[in-house]
Amino acid sequence: MANGESTHSTAIGYIIWIFGFTGSHRFYYGKPVTGTIWFFTFGLLFIGWIIDLFLIPSMERDADFKYTAGPIDFTACWLLLTFLGFFGVHRFYMGKWLTGLIYLVSGGLFGVGVIYDYWTLNGQISQANSGA
Repeated sequence: MANGESTHSTAIGYIIWIFGFTGSHRFYYGKPVTGTIWFFTFGLLFIGWIIDLFLIPSMERDADFKYTAGPIDFTACWLLLTFLGFFGVHRFYMGKWLTGLIYLVSGGLFGVGVIYDYWTLNGQISQANSGA
């Protein structure tokens, strides 16, 4: 926690771990490569998924050190992406009105933009929170 604030929630990590064989908790904690591997291998045939049950606290700590807390809440933004990403609601929440409108009329830029956001959302939020 570079600035003393938590950016990611352990409780939310455990909740989305239930669907972790899809890699969702790994994307949430900023691990897109292993999130993608989990997605295509069902959590490495469920074995990695079970191991992650014990790794979530360390993934949460790593994310807290890596990302910048601020006015944009990571958990809220991730929930918006997960459930309303194709409508761009997470982008509106981050103040990215133009791309939010583009996502709204194009189904998340035909799904490709949503995939891009799964890979980069933590960095986008951190950058916005740091004022860059």
